[in-house]
Amino acid sequence: MPAEFRSPDWDSYRMDMHDPHRKLEPLEHEVRIVDRALEHLCAAGIIPHTQYDSDKMLAFRAQVAASFDIPWTAITPRQQRLIWAVNAISQPKTMVAAGVFCGNTFISNAGAAVGAGAVYRAERLIGLEIKQDEAARAERNVRRIDPSGVAKCVAADAVDFVRGMTGDINLLYLDADGAGGRGKGVYLDILEAAWDKMPKGSIVLAHNSVNCAEKLAYYLAFVRDTANMAASMNVVIDGEGLEVSAR
Repeated sequence: MPAEFRSPDWDSYRMDMHDPHRKLEPLEHEVRIVDRALEHLCAAGIIPHTQYDSDKMLAFRAQVAASFDIPWTAITPRQQRLIWAVNAISQPKTMVAAGVFCGNTFISNAGAAVGAGAVYRAERLIGLEIKQDEAARAERNVRRIDPSGVAKCVAADAVDFVRGMTGDINLLYLDADGAGGRGKGVYLDILEAAWDKMPKGSIVLAHNSVNCAEKLAYYLAFVRDTANMAASMNVVIDGEGLEVSAR
């Protein structure tokens, strides 16, 4: 069986995708669920520890809620906290997020290094969105909280972009959809294109590990094979899921 952390209420925890900032549960319950997930990830050797600044995370959340144009999102508050925390803990110098839509998924990663929630200094934070109008919206959103330009969103095909990159990729976030019926199956294509740039200890986050598990079958088989990844865990804290893997 694949390694997994599953919260008891994952299937009843629901968000209105058009109202992403609405409180769904007491904050202490959200924190407890995410902290337990982080403990499992640490025990598996995927992250080095579980400590993060919750006040900074809340400052990040408030800034995004006040600044971002988000027509809809599937990133629940729990998932937002988990993604931010993994980045805050692992502190990737270079992070690439593929399939960022309006930029909310991107900033859930990048927000650990820029804006009100910054807890470390990154070198490159890149969000990729194949639709030009959404990439432009994402870039406008990001510029409102990161005047430095360290974090940026560009219109590009993720496979082509990461294949042409130079230097390491320390964290890769996957939330893209492939054309021609490929759907979430494109995750494996993106990971393979980035593979030779991902050093030992680099992390891959793959959204939709639960609700798109069938489309992700080849990807999940790849990251759960210890010949490829040092460890991988399916973190199920909502109906979407997040596969967290480390080389």
